[in-house]
Amino acid sequence: MSNHPHRAVILPVSEIDRPLWSVMIPTYNCADYLRQTLTSVLAQDPGADVMQIQVVDDHSTLDDPEAVVKELGQGRVEFYRQPQNVGHTRNFATCLLRSRGHLIHLLHGDDCVLNGFYVTLQRAFAERPEIGAAFCRQIYMDEHGHWQEFSPLEQAESGVLATWLEKIAVYQRIQTPSIVVRRSVYEQLGGFDQRLAWAEDWEMWVRIAAHYPCWYEPQPLAAYRMHSASSTGRHACTGENIRDLVRAIEIIKSYLPEVHADALPQCSREHWAFYARWLAYQMLSQGKLEGAIAQVQAGIICGQSLKVKLAMIPLQLRIGLCWMRQKLQPVASSQPAVKTEMP
Repeated sequence: MSNHPHRAVILPVSEIDRPLWSVMIPTYNCADYLRQTLTSVLAQDPGADVMQIQVVDDHSTLDDPEAVVKELGQGRVEFYRQPQNVGHTRNFATCLLRSRGHLIHLLHGDDCVLNGFYVTLQRAFAERPEIGAAFCRQIYMDEHGHWQEFSPLEQAESGVLATWLEKIAVYQRIQTPSIVVRRSVYEQLGGFDQRLAWAEDWEMWVRIAAHYPCWYEPQPLAAYRMHSASSTGRHACTGENIRDLVRAIEIIKSYLPEVHADALPQCSREHWAFYARWLAYQMLSQGKLEGAIAQVQAGIICGQSLKVKLAMIPLQLRIGLCWMRQKLQPVASSQPAVKTEMP
């Protein structure tokens, strides 16, 4: 059992008659979306003796998730509200601690699952008892629930993934609603790393892959909601998202076999540096000049290579031009108007 200072200790469940599933739904100010989330789970509900369903709210202040739970759950769905806001990583830990099932599905309160999710992934755990986790291909949807794209196909057939650690250690390939983990795995490895605020899920999936085989289901059975402002939000505007990824890379490095301990972290650094470059362009298009600068600076530190530095030069020139325009604009607008006459 893990006793790491930055991870919640997940103690074994003592009760004998445990459900197979724990669907734990962390929420925070997303009650409007929670209705769709709960509907997608309840449509596949095998009954309380088989599935625990609980919403764990991180002290929402803008809406009332408990009212949604009472309306849709009709007593079937449990509800727990944090006494105060603890942040999403610690709220995840609460979800794990309050779970009772053998298989845990963390489902964000604004995401959803498609019909067949639980039956299909349950079959994977029954077929291969040695796996620690199973996940499916995921759908990316917008704020309105419209499908935008699918995640890349990891392999054409259902089954245990080969060389999975080497792939997942480079960049995030799993969105949380698509993955199910044995509770015994969390008991063994501990909860999400509380040093991380943006990359805690990626670090967890790599940690699991370093210790257990993982199953992949190519059917897209989970939908992850993308919010237009999330990629260029608070963490991105300061570059903290990239700095958090660098911290995750250093943590992940210790999980890797010696043969990959240098090459994979370097590949990961370059991947996330180019992600920072992409985000910087997004921010420039939104007029967020300071955020773009923060992404470039963090990306160069993250990448640590000449390839990254050269790739950033055109972007830095563009940022410089934008900065000059902003500085000159007030000067130009403050000049007195010059009256001109038609010849």
